[in-house]
Amino acid sequence: MTNKPLHNFHIPVMGLAYTIDSPIRVAHYGISSVISIIDDEIIEKIKVFYNKKFSLNYLRISTMTEDYRAKRITDYLDMVNDIVNEKFESFKEEISKNTETLKSFIGMLPNTSDLKNGLQNFLNQNEYLGTGFKQFIETHLKPGNIDVNIMTKVDKDNFKKNEQLPVIYNDAHASLRGFANSKLSSSMVLSAGMNPRLYSYIEEFDDFFPDENGVLKKKIILKVSDFRSAMIQGNFLAKKGLWISEYRIESGLNCGGHAFATEGLLLGPIMEEFKQKKSELIQSAHALMTTALEQKGRYAVNQPLEMKITVQGGVGTSEEHEFLLENYKVDSVGWGSPFLLVPEATSVDTATRELLIKSKAEDFYLSNISPLGVPFNTVRGTSNEHLQHQKEVLEKYGSSCPKKLLALSKEYSPKGTCTASKKHQTLKLKELQEEKSTLTVEQFNKRKKEITDKACLCVGLVNAAYMEQKIEIKGEKQGVVICPGPNLAYFNKEVSLSEMIQHIYGNNNILPHSERPNMFISELKMYVDHLKKEITESSPITHSQTKKWNTFKKNILEGIAYYNDLFNNSRFFKNRIEMITLQLEEYKSMIAGIEIPQVEK
Repeated sequence: MTNKPLHNFHIPVMGLAYTIDSPIRVAHYGISSVISIIDDEIIEKIKVFYNKKFSLNYLRISTMTEDYRAKRITDYLDMVNDIVNEKFESFKEEISKNTETLKSFIGMLPNTSDLKNGLQNFLNQNEYLGTGFKQFIETHLKPGNIDVNIMTKVDKDNFKKNEQLPVIYNDAHASLRGFANSKLSSSMVLSAGMNPRLYSYIEEFDDFFPDENGVLKKKIILKVSDFRSAMIQGNFLAKKGLWISEYRIESGLNCGGHAFATEGLLLGPIMEEFKQKKSELIQSAHALMTTALEQKGRYAVNQPLEMKITVQGGVGTSEEHEFLLENYKVDSVGWGSPFLLVPEATSVDTATRELLIKSKAEDFYLSNISPLGVPFNTVRGTSNEHLQHQKEVLEKYGSSCPKKLLALSKEYSPKGTCTASKKHQTLKLKELQEEKSTLTVEQFNKRKKEITDKACLCVGLVNAAYMEQKIEIKGEKQGVVICPGPNLAYFNKEVSLSEMIQHIYGNNNILPHSERPNMFISELKMYVDHLKKEITESSPITHSQTKKWNTFKKNILEGIAYYNDLFNNSRFFKNRIEMITLQLEEYKSMIAGIEIPQVEK
């Protein structure tokens, strides 16, 4: 119980700034959350904000400072750690003196928690004012983790006076160094796929290797969407003596932000494979790691270190939460988008939160707005979208691109341009104009839309945090981009942190009585729609596409068979089993009826 986390849910990273200060807000309650550490500019501004708020002594770090990106990140994380520890000590003091605060905290803990029972016993016996109680909370309470997220592919080359800097000054490399040099003892989440160069750079920092007691000061979490990817990346890092402490499985489509669809592999079968083969992951990685540590002359690890399996993407009820914990033996479940409606937990401006509250299922969609060229879950009606439409009326396209975090296209410049930038879109539209005579009106408009749909995420994803804290926004007016998952459509009100936690643990229900589909059914629908869309929009058809689509179709049908068996033999979802069975049959017929086009000879 001593080392066990207080909660069995976590708040994943959201956007560049929606969880920028979530640990400061919730970590003292034992809730773990994740900060994006790619954008050093907002990190510095939020640091300045909290430095003033808590009367701390952290100094501003100018862009003229050598290695400023990494130093800003280190400084901010150290400051967050200081604030969290201070708030945690104050919180322990408060529950030792205030019965109502103690009762409220007990009410926030999982129903199955030993800690909850222990605290309740002290309360029932009126012994919570004694030294025994203080010793108990010193032993058993701990703050939530201050984890960080790095999108591995957001690793732009950087230049100084037109001269390219060494690779270690690339964006993701600097972010990694910023975390590695901080005093945090927490985890780094690596998302969006494998970056071998970045992974190799982790070897440069001692904190990622076990000490003489087999303890990792800094841990690695890999966000993955299937078992094969986990095994490949895990073994790659293990060969360097690096251990994956957690595999964080996320639904490929039923998630917020960038959506990395699998080839029709559904979340249930993916989780089943992790459950069945977890020991393979552990043994394979441990054998490789042991050899690597020996070769490097580092401390050996005789027994495999702890490896957690967690899951996130589309969960919305306490029954789904409990099912994931019990059926797949996961260590924690990620609740992301619903926390956008909790002002105590996330950084969202009032207007954007109100938009999320009133938006219906049809308003949430998988968009083409990301400059990364990866489908991106968002919602209609954002201030960024309105500003973009206003500019389009005046035939003005693209962003001024002040940050260049996503300036990854080398098509027009060795320094890279962002596909959402004015520079890139102007050149693309000029090329399109030259081809106009060879295209139909429909083809021309489609191509134009593909170019101009791209939005400046670097600015749009941080503006809400600036607005909430009343921090001045400089430069071109860009509005807010927000990245909720489609699951948020079924949540329709702002709630307190306590209410959200009560909902997660089944002690309260904040969902309206609408027909929200089961999370697995929602994802299944998204994959069926995804396949249909891909087939409809592809021209000409290639052999590799038909092969991929046949695999996709086969995987979905196997997933449906798995769900039929799973739900009919589970104690969960019994009150909706008829509806679920009907929906599975409906999607089975739908997918069976999709004809995979053949390549024309």
